[in-house]
Amino acid sequence: MEPAEEQDAGNHTLLSEFILSGLSSRPELQHLLFFTICFVYSTTLIGNLLICMATAHPTLHTPMYFFLRVLSVLDISTASVVVPKMLVSTLLEDRSISYLGCVTQLYCVVFLASTEWYLLAAMAYDRYVAVCRPLRYPAVMSTRACLSMVLLSCCGGQVVSVVQTAWVFTLPFCGPRSINYFFCDIPPLVLLSCADTSRYERQLISATVLVIFTPFCLILLSYTCIISSILRISSAQSRHKTFSTCSSHLTVVTLYCASGTLIYLQPKSSDSQEAKKILALIYTTVIPTLNPLIYSLRNKEVKEVLIRGMAVLMKK
Repeated sequence: MEPAEEQDAGNHTLLSEFILSGLSSRPELQHLLFFTICFVYSTTLIGNLLICMATAHPTLHTPMYFFLRVLSVLDISTASVVVPKMLVSTLLEDRSISYLGCVTQLYCVVFLASTEWYLLAAMAYDRYVAVCRPLRYPAVMSTRACLSMVLLSCCGGQVVSVVQTAWVFTLPFCGPRSINYFFCDIPPLVLLSCADTSRYERQLISATVLVIFTPFCLILLSYTCIISSILRISSAQSRHKTFSTCSSHLTVVTLYCASGTLIYLQPKSSDSQEAKKILALIYTTVIPTLNPLIYSLRNKEVKEVLIRGMAVLMKK
């Protein structure tokens, strides 16, 4: 994709880079932000790598843990696309990002976020079959079926990302090249365009419905059936155990849905740009950090594998 042209007093100049404003422009906060973000990013990497190692244990070779491992890989990737550049900008105060770098970052963020939404829908379906159709679970959720679901999630994310990235960077950027954000994302880039973006905004709302609300409705339908089945279980202990396997997934879905919809349903609302920064920070940095805690602390099998692994390491 070629660099865009920037219009300045009737002349056309090549737009070769953007300037990211970062989380804060206050100099006294830069070192605090750097160490805080560095700590959160390190926690994200360690936590998700532990989940990947734990779910690779032979006793956890089930569809639920396979999807959880893929989710951890996506979380590591999402944080790694955004955070390292943010750390460099915060420490060295070099807030520039090349045109190609901005295109690449936007493509990766949209691809990973879209793929994760489709994966969350696949995880909800897995829980639905496990709770509501337990006798058919081995046949329905076979290895081939699980791999197909992950592949379809990636293909869906690829299509959404290519379309959105191509559409954003065909917009003319005629104003200042400063992006009031800490990474290249759709809403701040749309704000830089000097053209009428109403058509693109309608398309973005349609894409938001497709990527977020369609999987969310499928997840909601799955959990409606799951809760209905749980309520029919006579044993209180069994009800608690069954619901505990699903509650962590519901927590993650709620966090993603709330942050994603608030960011993308009003892409050109400059009044809420600072709030969108916080929401974007939540889904690119905070949620990938929380996911290992949410899934491992509420999951007895994962905790047992991690504890056994730590015990073996301590003996060595």
